[in-house]
Amino acid sequence: MRRFAAVLAVLLTVFVTPVANAAPVKLTASDFRLKESAYNSVISALDGVLPTVSFSAVLDSANRSASSCDPGATGQVAAFCWNSGDNDTTDWYPQGVTTTADAYGDGLYEGRTAVLASWYYAGSGANKGVRVSFVDYSTLKYRHVLLVEPYTNSAGQPDFRAVTVHAGGIFLYGYYLYVADTSGGFRAFDLRHIWQVRTGDSAAIGRQADGTYEAHDYAYVLPQALRFVDSAASGVTELRFSAASLDRTSTPDSVVVPEYNADGTGTRVVRFPIDYTDRKFAESADGYTHATEAYRVGIKSMQGATAIDGTFYVSASAGSGSRGSLWTFTASFGPTQKASVFPAGNEDLSYRGPADQLWTLTEYPGSRSVLAVRP
Repeated sequence: MRRFAAVLAVLLTVFVTPVANAAPVKLTASDFRLKESAYNSVISALDGVLPTVSFSAVLDSANRSASSCDPGATGQVAAFCWNSGDNDTTDWYPQGVTTTADAYGDGLYEGRTAVLASWYYAGSGANKGVRVSFVDYSTLKYRHVLLVEPYTNSAGQPDFRAVTVHAGGIFLYGYYLYVADTSGGFRAFDLRHIWQVRTGDSAAIGRQADGTYEAHDYAYVLPQALRFVDSAASGVTELRFSAASLDRTSTPDSVVVPEYNADGTGTRVVRFPIDYTDRKFAESADGYTHATEAYRVGIKSMQGATAIDGTFYVSASAGSGSRGSLWTFTASFGPTQKASVFPAGNEDLSYRGPADQLWTLTEYPGSRSVLAVRP
């Protein structure tokens, strides 16, 4: 009996214990950097001509309803699905996810709990850019808000245009919504300046001939206030900002960025410090924000990444016909794969600390969901 037990223990070790790859390759983190732009001065001009509404007012004006559903993730603890129009559309694809737990430590923004999701435009005609779904977590009612970039037009008037990025990752931090710009770093949108605009024309964007403002038939727009432009030193290839998440378990708070590559060749995960006092990336004496950790991990098709108490979590997809994986690694161990944790088409990751939930969302038309698992 003892011999049988010993053999069984060996077999369980072989077949149950995940097999880890070699430790990630540590890179020179300071080579990865961000440079902050000036705050967009056109925002104040548009404040003078457009009504400003609160975050809560957007939630209260929700015009669509999501519903509870079961996407079948491993360890699933929460989930909802979009209404049929948003579930099936091929004009818009969901990519990034964040919650109000990112905004402030108590998990609330203006006393509300919400989930936000970014979608990029893939339809015909003019590129409508990015919309963000504001979902009231208590009711699952939601409304889309269009992201816009304010500028001064050729007539000298304050105006805005669509923000044409992939929006593969988003996170809230205080009153800023940060959006990953694949080849450009980050764009930050100011929640203190959500504007209501005229609706009725799905083709119109910005200032119209009669002095009114439209936004492709969306009632609310959120303006870009800042850019944090990426660069790299020492001849290092610039980072691909494929997704992003906030890590509130680090000291100081930080932002984790994974890099997508379908075959995983040379893929990297990088951490940047962020400052809770002004809600912006923390600058060094040279005026740049330098990364504090950087690793080459070689994980294929990374779609999202975050970190919890020093352990990195990475979501990876494998096309519409296969379920997604969850990888973990630390500075000295891994990466280790848990296969088929997520439904097909899984994207960004976001950790909702107060509830110990790891959130993601899926992108493929007809089977879209937003869900959370226990990390």
